[in-house]
Amino acid sequence: MSDYDKLDAWIDAHFDEEVRFLQELIRVPTDTPPGNNAPHAERTAELLQSFGFEAEKHPVPATEVRAYGMESITNLIVRRHYGEGRTIALNAHGDVVPPGEGWIHDPYGGEIVDGKIYGRAAAVSKCDFASFTFAVRALESLNARLNGSVELHFTYDEEFGGEMGPGWLLRNKLTRPDLMIAAGFSYEVVTAHNGCLQMEVTVNGKMAHAAVPDTGVDALQGAVQILNALYAQNALYKQVTSRVEGIKHPYLNVGRIEGGTNTNVVPGKVTFKLDRRMIPEENPAQVEAGIRKVIADAAAACPGITVNIRRMLLANSMKPLAGNKPLVDAIQKHGEALFGVKIPAMGTPLYTDVRLYAEAGVPGVIYGAGPRTVLESHAKRADERLELEDLRRATKVIARSLKDLLA
Repeated sequence: MSDYDKLDAWIDAHFDEEVRFLQELIRVPTDTPPGNNAPHAERTAELLQSFGFEAEKHPVPATEVRAYGMESITNLIVRRHYGEGRTIALNAHGDVVPPGEGWIHDPYGGEIVDGKIYGRAAAVSKCDFASFTFAVRALESLNARLNGSVELHFTYDEEFGGEMGPGWLLRNKLTRPDLMIAAGFSYEVVTAHNGCLQMEVTVNGKMAHAAVPDTGVDALQGAVQILNALYAQNALYKQVTSRVEGIKHPYLNVGRIEGGTNTNVVPGKVTFKLDRRMIPEENPAQVEAGIRKVIADAAAACPGITVNIRRMLLANSMKPLAGNKPLVDAIQKHGEALFGVKIPAMGTPLYTDVRLYAEAGVPGVIYGAGPRTVLESHAKRADERLELEDLRRATKVIARSLKDLLA
């Protein structure tokens, strides 16, 4: 048997154990918000200990976490040193958006039906806690001579931007890998992604009784004027195209609106939150300045309206670093062998916390267990699911790639 065959055979022999590990991870909620994620890190560390993996626990100070808008974060690092050579980090995030409505399966059940596992984070990205962990275990089962180290980075604030996850670990010099692979899907290796600007816009008017509306200033009408101006930008954004395969054009979404006090009261305040996705070619500072000008110009056309704007998040896009070629080559080679299809290297319109490694000069790619599209996975929707065969094969791809990279 070749080493690749041995890796595959070990993963097959331990696959039921890998699935049970993933089920245990799904069954500990990590809804973000509110972001009380330290308990999941504790459970993960406990499960890793049963495999002989010692997880360093790195709690983020409570004052920093609360100021960030979350409740608790403990990041984990597992270091496996084999010899002199480069360090490869494998990063997956445990935080998730709340389940929402419409589930048929228990979002925290880890149920298995027709070859799929269901649950929040089954596909994004607790599955890659499992794929990365079992890939490393398979690698070590070879008892082969390896040059370098592997680190598992399990972090808990990707949904908030990653600054208290990978960003915090890197700023505090707790890790400095040479290469990294972050949680992703199985049928493409992602080398670039969009940036994201999120802003909270508060439109202020003056409350009044609905019977005498002229004594007030309707904040909702002002908000509608501003929203129309913002939505009009989406038509213009379609004229700005990216040269990165897999990324099309910028776009803007308003995901939350609240305001007013009662049906018989002219609303005095309306708040909405917007999300502006930026293609890699865009300048984030210019994008933010442009959005602020659109809002200011629209508000100026509404007498009595004032606006406050708070930046919630500015996540830069991820641009490919030249040093990522060994990662891309290994994943494409083994991905094609195991999945039977070409694995393209491309960009994605998502944004992730992988950009923080790239900004620190660490070449990285996004690859893991999952289907061809986010839509198929039901990520951030009801009944999120993962094909177990994708988990099995992705684990093999990662194990084989690590073998090549550390040979």
